[in-house]
Amino acid sequence: MAMRRWRDRAFAAAFAAGFATACGGFSAAAQEQPPAVPCGGDTIARGAVSHVIDGRTFALDDGREVRLAAVEVPPLAPLPDRAAAPGGADAKAALDALVGGDAIVLRRAEFASDRYGRLVAYAYAVRDGEELFAQGELIASGLARVGDRVGSHACATELLGRERAARAAKLGLWANSYYQVLDAETPADVLAQRGRFALVEGRVVSVRESGATIYVNFGRRWSEDFAVTVLKRNERNFAAAGLDVKGLAGRRVRVRGWIETRVTGGSPWIAAERPEQIETANVK
Repeated sequence: MAMRRWRDRAFAAAFAAGFATACGGFSAAAQEQPPAVPCGGDTIARGAVSHVIDGRTFALDDGREVRLAAVEVPPLAPLPDRAAAPGGADAKAALDALVGGDAIVLRRAEFASDRYGRLVAYAYAVRDGEELFAQGELIASGLARVGDRVGSHACATELLGRERAARAAKLGLWANSYYQVLDAETPADVLAQRGRFALVEGRVVSVRESGATIYVNFGRRWSEDFAVTVLKRNERNFAAAGLDVKGLAGRRVRVRGWIETRVTGGSPWIAAERPEQIETANVK
């Protein structure tokens, strides 16, 4: 019953915001209860949510602010030199429907706090003895994407699976071309998204090492084509998750992270620090 009530509230909030696609996602997912999820460590706090600030941030009744771990949600405010990203208001409305005014359990994330002093945690709203996983519901409804820092391989697998289902169904953000997966074979389009969190997909042409860095190249022109960088000191973390970075040549992969470039007009790249940033399974 608790799950059904939150989805009813989420449906109403999204409808009021005019986000019909998200509404479809809520009603479709309401047909079954999600299984227990392997996200979050021990309980670090309990409380009640006093108000929701944006699609991944809320305040507890004791004044502490909480940031949802492992997700990327469109900001409410526009980025410098850019219009506001679509979907931010709808994510806020959905999070408010999910946790607003409710008792909450916060479970430990890999990073205890962010640079602003906010708690970073996996959040579970408690209703009638049931726990509703905030991050999982937002991702499953297409209102958030899996971020580049997830606490465990098991959690990453769970969240990436929910994201793939939402993307395949074109729910929420995935119905908007603004969030389409970028093609690594058109580096100019990737470069145009500099400063944004994005997903990029393509076939790896080569893997090279230089100094302390492994370069996963998606083209032969290093000064123009898209690449992913992995620090050698992090290679063991990828291997522990079953991902052989040096064996990616010839494989089609999907990578997520912040689009960067060292110089204006230079080649675009993503720095991969964690294995969940690179997907090989289910990539067509």
